[in-house]
Amino acid sequence: MRFGIISHWFPPEPAFVPGGLADELVSRGHEVRVLTGFPSHPGGQPYPGFRRRWWDSSTTGGLSVRRVPSYPTDESTARRRLASQLSFLASGALAARTFLRQVDALYVYAPSAGAYAAAGLSRLVNQVPAVVHVQDLSDDPPPPEGQSSTGPAAGGMADRMERSMIAKAMRRVYESAAGVAVIAPSMRDQVIERGADPDRVRVVLNWTDERLFRPARPSVAARRAIGHRGRCTIMHAGTIGPFQRADTAVRAAAELNGKVDLDLVLVGTGAQEGPTRQLVAELGASNVRFVERRPPAEMAELYGAAEYQLVMMRDLPALRGTVPAKLPAALSAGAPVVASAGGDTADLVERDRAGLSCPPDDWRSLADRFALAAVIPPEARAQMAQRARESYLRRMSLRLGVDQIERMLVEAAAGRDGGYAGRHHRPG
Repeated sequence: MRFGIISHWFPPEPAFVPGGLADELVSRGHEVRVLTGFPSHPGGQPYPGFRRRWWDSSTTGGLSVRRVPSYPTDESTARRRLASQLSFLASGALAARTFLRQVDALYVYAPSAGAYAAAGLSRLVNQVPAVVHVQDLSDDPPPPEGQSSTGPAAGGMADRMERSMIAKAMRRVYESAAGVAVIAPSMRDQVIERGADPDRVRVVLNWTDERLFRPARPSVAARRAIGHRGRCTIMHAGTIGPFQRADTAVRAAAELNGKVDLDLVLVGTGAQEGPTRQLVAELGASNVRFVERRPPAEMAELYGAAEYQLVMMRDLPALRGTVPAKLPAALSAGAPVVASAGGDTADLVERDRAGLSCPPDDWRSLADRFALAAVIPPEARAQMAQRARESYLRRMSLRLGVDQIERMLVEAAAGRDGGYAGRHHRPG
């Protein structure tokens, strides 16, 4: 069959879900067309070797990729997020009219309103059924530090405009989608409240790039890269942004400085890196180190060099039904996890005994978890690592996830969940 994929992000960006899905569908004999932007995520800087232009396409075997221009940004403010999403909407909607006209069904990787709306317009223009894979409920963006996440005062005018636009776009797409996949069990109820048909909603946990995130023995070079000092090292790898609240981890580590043999290593960058560095200096947290962002190909060895991986999510209603991409990557690499998060993220870690967890945004509780992690014997930590890997294979693997998405796409094309008729149905 011929499937389309709409995703604002796509490899070489760290977009493991749409990238893995495209490759796996092609390996199963399908033809895949991907509509995406030029790579700039997560830092907002264009990747070398990509020149922005209107017509940029490539085809390798059964995979065709069409890139359209959009406003590159680190998404550190509501205004920048909105500009990026609207620009992808405008470019993507125009390109979808022709590029996706002959597909049997669409998969929409949906972390942004631009992807939602481009998919909605494509469906209306071309009468193509869409399966939406919801990554977050981002009609509830993070408020500025120190403000409540609820109430009319939360955020400024740009935040409220973004929230309203995304909520309306989400509702329209949920109501018209042939299928809705959600990445966490509790997210199912939330998207149904936003207008999705319960019979069309399925839980499909995110996978990761299993070629990159695999169990790896700690090498001398990797330990040197993260500055390992022969003590328990907890590593956070990824965006240092408004959803993570790295300050919570910094305060927890600072509380243990000089009391417990423990280091916190923050690998990556983001909009909150500057304030986080300033906090480290103010607290005199000599057990906290920063490591510049590394390419995904190096991350498995860095994971192996640390004793634990830290997963953090802010305490916001929209995030309680979200499982961050950091979790499947850590579990796939067989890394024990310390989760400063609530909802499904904490449930997954605790249910499979893959690590430790505590409530989000609570640095004192996180300090307790850090202190406990530091005294867990190596043998018990190795068992925790094995359970982490088994949890990924049992619940989140690429094969399991693509099996479910492929089934939803085939059903959408065949006109099962919603009365659509497959326009160019072929044996898959």
